Amino acid sequence: MKIVNKYLCKNFLGPFFLTFFVALFVLLMQFVWKWVDELVGKGLELTVMLKLLFYAAVSLSSLAFPLAVMLASLMTFGNMGERYEIVALKSAGISTRKMMTPLAFLTVLITIVSFLVSDQVIPRATLKLRMLLYDIQEQKPALNIEEGVFYDGFDNYSILVGKKMPDGETVKDILIYDHSKRQGNTCVTYAESGNMSVTEDKHYLLFTLRNGSYWDETSSMGVSRGKRVQMPLMRATFDKQYKRFDMSDFALNKADAGLFEGHSSAMTNKQLSEQIDTMKAQIQEIEENTANVFFNNLYYYNSFVRANEQFTAQEVSKQLKLTDMDDAIRSRVLNNAENASRSFIYSMQFNYTDATYRTSNMWNFQIELQRKYRLAVACLLFFFIGAPLGSIIRKGGIAIPLVLTVLFFVVYFALSVIGEKIAKGSVMPVWFGTWLSSFILLPLCLFLTYHATMDTAVLSPDTYAKFVDRLKHIKLFSKKRHEDSSTLS
Repeated sequence: MKIVNKYLCKNFLGPFFLTFFVALFVLLMQFVWKWVDELVGKGLELTVMLKLLFYAAVSLSSLAFPLAVMLASLMTFGNMGERYEIVALKSAGISTRKMMTPLAFLTVLITIVSFLVSDQVIPRATLKLRMLLYDIQEQKPALNIEEGVFYDGFDNYSILVGKKMPDGETVKDILIYDHSKRQGNTCVTYAESGNMSVTEDKHYLLFTLRNGSYWDETSSMGVSRGKRVQMPLMRATFDKQYKRFDMSDFALNKADAGLFEGHSSAMTNKQLSEQIDTMKAQIQEIEENTANVFFNNLYYYNSFVRANEQFTAQEVSKQLKLTDMDDAIRSRVLNNAENASRSFIYSMQFNYTDATYRTSNMWNFQIELQRKYRLAVACLLFFFIGAPLGSIIRKGGIAIPLVLTVLFFVVYFALSVIGEKIAKGSVMPVWFGTWLSSFILLPLCLFLTYHATMDTAVLSPDTYAKFVDRLKHIKLFSKKRHEDSSTLS
């Protein structure tokens, strides 16, 4: 039996690692496609791209584990069924349940690894990924001055190059508009030729201009003794001139980790639990504060009832009669009541908005906490779907197992999204909505596993073929009987 267990584990682990990296690659390509607009044209270094892909791959690994488990179990039992190895093992007294047992223990180990990765590794990778994506979004597109096209990548400057030489540095017919004075195209620099280069630290772009002119119209209007006077246009020519442009905005600056540490996907289970408890305490405090605001705005309740416990209800009713009050007192009472009502309404609106916001955040933290457990348990669910199906369909290779895996995963993912959306609307408890997909797939797992281990004929293709033949036979018999009855009549 030990030899059989080693053989089964060997056949399972090979496809598992292969399909894990294939699934991870597919998920990674989906991520790249989503962010391609932010990545293209930024001139990112190879190391930055590798970091981005690595952090994204680690963040998506929790989805790749269930996919790999199901595809590997389908391929393992499908290949064994296609080669009649399952029949040979059954003839040797080894049932399907015994074949699944070592792989089930192996799947439990994979489930534990998946949970630990989701709890400890993925939050750190997600934090790094969000920081890097934020830096890339804030970074300006790479310096790319094309000939015949205005380039406005530098603040307050527009640069037009008439022609670029093959060396990429020598340029001709340079036109530079300076908009730093916020008066339009009033400062213009033109040069017949020049060179452009980037400093070694890549902080500045240097232009060496030759045989050019400079115009400045911003000083054409002046003030003298309180009167506006016209002043001449300033114009100058030069043989050589240097211009320097700051390129610090083109560099990839590192964002502060504190901007993203509060996101639910960047927290461990312990941090999520602590945050949920904090949110619950804050929401309870808001509810209590709302009640206190209500009672604090009751002027006569606070003035008479709370101040004097012996004050009776009849005496309160006497004091509350507006008809017995003077005009000045009545006006003051009405004004106080109006101000108290308005203050109470504003306070209630603020508390309601604050409580709604904190409740929504608490739901996000609760869903993220439950998701870590759900994705880990999904490895077991997908194994107990894939292994029985593989022993039933008895088709090896990767075509049919891949189709079935994608089908089940799409259904599982869609149900998960629907459950999370419902859970955020307080229609059902958060834990129930998050685990809705698992609850729906669990009966299917039990059904397939039971009939596969018991070798029942319920899932046998021959059973359904015989059932169809029986239906055809009944239909032909009823048709013939009807024809006979018609002939006799």
